[in-house]
Amino acid sequence: MHEPTADALVSVVIPTFNGEAFVADTMRSVLAQMHPAVEIIVVDDGSTDGTCQLVGQVAPAARLITQRNAGVSAARNAGLRAAQGRYVICLDQDDIWHPGQLARQVAAFSQHAGCGAVVCRYHHWYMDGDTYPAPADVWPADPGLVVDADFTGWVYHQFLSDCWALTSGTLILKEAVLACGGFDTSLSYSEDWDLWLRMSQKVPFALLQWPPVLYRQHPVQGSRSVRKIDFRTDLLLRYAANHGLASADGRAMATGHFAETVSRYQAEFGYHHLQQGDRWTGVRALGLAWWRVPRHMKRLALSLAGAVGWRPRSGG
Repeated sequence: MHEPTADALVSVVIPTFNGEAFVADTMRSVLAQMHPAVEIIVVDDGSTDGTCQLVGQVAPAARLITQRNAGVSAARNAGLRAAQGRYVICLDQDDIWHPGQLARQVAAFSQHAGCGAVVCRYHHWYMDGDTYPAPADVWPADPGLVVDADFTGWVYHQFLSDCWALTSGTLILKEAVLACGGFDTSLSYSEDWDLWLRMSQKVPFALLQWPPVLYRQHPVQGSRSVRKIDFRTDLLLRYAANHGLASADGRAMATGHFAETVSRYQAEFGYHHLQQGDRWTGVRALGLAWWRVPRHMKRLALSLAGAVGWRPRSGG
């Protein structure tokens, strides 16, 4: 499929929307990369703040693409189409990289012939008081090209458990992602998970043990929102129905494990809606979770009771 070289061009796509609070630090972490060939493509998705001005100030050589607000998937796809590199990675506007990340990922491609994506683990980066800890105090030592064997190779079945690949930590072979159609713009949530499920049926992945990505946590993150649709459950049920539970090499998720996974996501969805006061959606989701795995009845009942404010009486 490709012949990796140490100086292969990597295209870094940064989709952004009103990102002036964080995007400068994010771009600086790209400029600090030890890999010798990097292009930066910033796709501004209709920002109304000073994001576009910051791009020119911090990274004058970056390519800035502007578009009317169309969502993160459309912004990422615009960057993928513009990318000149053999490899591409979509870095979220508020995340930070270790300087050695891209060099390590490109080197991993050399050791895993035919691989379509090299994934790095990540740290959840929380504020300590009013500031974030210094990145150098968070990153662990780099152990080298050590991979997690269970999550390396044909890993479609592993993606049926969780979206363990963060976009900011996943270096992709450009031809592989384009062959899969890029990000699905019809999805407002789990669009990255959907892409990994599609790609992992066509190309192997490799997961490095080292976590060089700082996944910034803050109150306005979209992932913290309670959504009207249980996107995770819908996604998993659709892929299981259409593609089964097995990867190309025969490794598969057990049927019982899949049921447990879906039940857990349904229960979490229901519990969060009960917390928000949407009892109908919450009770219905918890009922579906119980129907899928009936032995979880006690756990689900306690979740329901806690969400609606009931507490068992103590004593006789």
